[in-house]
Amino acid sequence: MARTIPIQPVPAHAVSGLEFKVSPPLALYIHLPWCVQKCPYCDFNSHARAAGVPEAAYVAALIADLQAALPLIWGRPIHTIFFGGGTPSLFSAAAIDDILTAVRTLTRLQPDAEITLEANPGTVEAEKFAGFRAAGVNRLSLGIQSFNDRHLQALGRIHDASEARRASELAAQHFPTFNLDLMYGLPGQTFAEALDDVAQALAFAPPHLSCYQLTLEPNTPFAAFPPEVPDSDSCADMQDAIETRLADAGYSNYETSAFAQPGRHCQHNLNYWQFGDYLGIGAGAHSKLTLHDRVLRQMRHKHPTAYLEHAAAGRAVQEERAVPPEELAGEFMMNALRLHAGFPPDLFALRTSLPLQTLLPLLKDAERDGLLELSAHTIRPSLRGRRFLNLLIERFL
Repeated sequence: MARTIPIQPVPAHAVSGLEFKVSPPLALYIHLPWCVQKCPYCDFNSHARAAGVPEAAYVAALIADLQAALPLIWGRPIHTIFFGGGTPSLFSAAAIDDILTAVRTLTRLQPDAEITLEANPGTVEAEKFAGFRAAGVNRLSLGIQSFNDRHLQALGRIHDASEARRASELAAQHFPTFNLDLMYGLPGQTFAEALDDVAQALAFAPPHLSCYQLTLEPNTPFAAFPPEVPDSDSCADMQDAIETRLADAGYSNYETSAFAQPGRHCQHNLNYWQFGDYLGIGAGAHSKLTLHDRVLRQMRHKHPTAYLEHAAAGRAVQEERAVPPEELAGEFMMNALRLHAGFPPDLFALRTSLPLQTLLPLLKDAERDGLLELSAHTIRPSLRGRRFLNLLIERFL
């Protein structure tokens, strides 16, 4: 871990009483906000734009945003990069190359950094994948969601099953590691159809799979006009069967929705769950940065038009605050308890500058209720705790 702690002037509203002697690992998140069309279940900061994206202007804004943020991360190595969206694969390989060249020039990007790019199967072709790989992307994350045309149509996806299969083949050909996103609990989906999606995904031997249950998020078309989806018991049966099938295929379910072959965990997401630091650039991107006396959270201007204007003027950050000490423990637990292996007890103090003893009564209560397993080396959710994770996390908030 890096030992360079940026020292910033403490504003009048800053929180005192914290002292960080070691920086957490640092990741870089880059948000590319546009999609061909917005899916009805999506609550991410994404914006439909069928007529093309302002690529050159946005790349320039990202570089200006990164330059303005440099004083907060001086001397710290960047271990992972994640291009999220939106649909990052709408951007050209040349644009991705320009962004990564700027990152290498301006920061201490580690030579072996994991660099992930999200892609929509409906926006890719072999030449573009080759270009992303040549630019330095070494991990692709494909938003497959399903290999069933009826379900893809119900989800409002722009690709069909044949494009999903072709994109999976190309990912395996061009990238040393890749992830396939799948969803279950889809409108009209049967138990057998959910398992068939998993079987089709396994045919491509993906090093990593993410399997999520469809949720109807507020302020989405699906929340306003809910489709008929399988009931909670049926979804629980799907989840159990998917976990069993992937375990039999040699995948470890290391996080709530993440499954990996040995040694193929997503390092960028692991950094989130272990309460590491991340600088987020791009429209609506969030940051968590540990300074010598506080943990800083930032959010960039959310709408792409506003972001382009403010980033060009060196004012990409719309909101910024120091996290109060009383919130840090809950934030840490909300992330770390998603990991099935849990966390070593000393990680809590390293990431929060707080003594673990402050949580001891809550930890003991959760252990007594069968939700946590405690030892001298590990704090981790039990099987019951994983099944009732939201209730477990609420105890620490």
